[in-house]
Amino acid sequence: MLKIADKMDQAGFFSLEAWGGATFDVAIRFLAEDPWERIRKLKQKVKRTPLQMLLRGQNIVGYRNYPDDVLIKFIEKAAENGVDIFRVFDALNDVRNMEVAIKTVKKVGKHAQGTICYTISPVHTVEHFVGFAKQLAQLDCDSICIKDMAGMLAPQPAYDLITALKKQVGLPVHLHSHSTSGMVMMTYFRACEAGVDILDTAFSPLAWGTSQPPVESVAAALKDTAFDPKLDLGLLSEIAQYFRELRDKYYDPLRLIDPKSERVDASIIVHQIPGGMFSNLLQQLAEQKAQNRLNEVLEEVP
Repeated sequence: MLKIADKMDQAGFFSLEAWGGATFDVAIRFLAEDPWERIRKLKQKVKRTPLQMLLRGQNIVGYRNYPDDVLIKFIEKAAENGVDIFRVFDALNDVRNMEVAIKTVKKVGKHAQGTICYTISPVHTVEHFVGFAKQLAQLDCDSICIKDMAGMLAPQPAYDLITALKKQVGLPVHLHSHSTSGMVMMTYFRACEAGVDILDTAFSPLAWGTSQPPVESVAAALKDTAFDPKLDLGLLSEIAQYFRELRDKYYDPLRLIDPKSERVDASIIVHQIPGGMFSNLLQQLAEQKAQNRLNEVLEEVP
């Protein structure tokens, strides 16, 4: 990461998501690295672009809820060590699990991004999501993120939701989607037409499947349109080549990347398993020597 960080800093991104979420315990469990050292070293290299983290509200970066004093101290230390933008979410869209986190982020003078976890159900209408976003705006959030973690957001629902958020809430809208269902590029373009402010992407060697769409492709597709992000495609290609070589190094011998997590699978619209969770599920099945039962699991989940 450190070898390419300065180049990524020159690209002109809104932010680099570099910390939080699952990366915190992955650093500890699988890499024997100190996640706090990681953010400090990245911050030394990345001077122009804000660093962003994913904060699970009251769950912080863990898998259960923690007391307020732990949450407050964590945010204070994260800000002190280099986090500029806190994307705060709760898996159940329960604002009570986000309130202390958002207020603390504002108190330490950082960007609080209130997050809507997108899902499909009879309850989760545009009106429902807008009502939730208004609650987040009342907490003084700086922006709203639509977190489509399973890649289920279709183009027209994206247009309708973003249009309503822009009109009724008035905060910048940041769209985070995964490529799992195969709809993402159409969804992103329709989101642009609705006035989305920021799109989440990945570099092409680490894109598609359960990841985000490629930044090079999105930037090229939007070139010479009203939505042109005006990124340097030559620089993006140079950075992508670095990751391509790195990926080739780790891909085959250690099987760290499961091909199943890289492919389009439209069944996500039925089983609704988020991208990060799906790749983890594959690993768990492999440990149980039960990879052949994946389809049974995907049928059972809904």
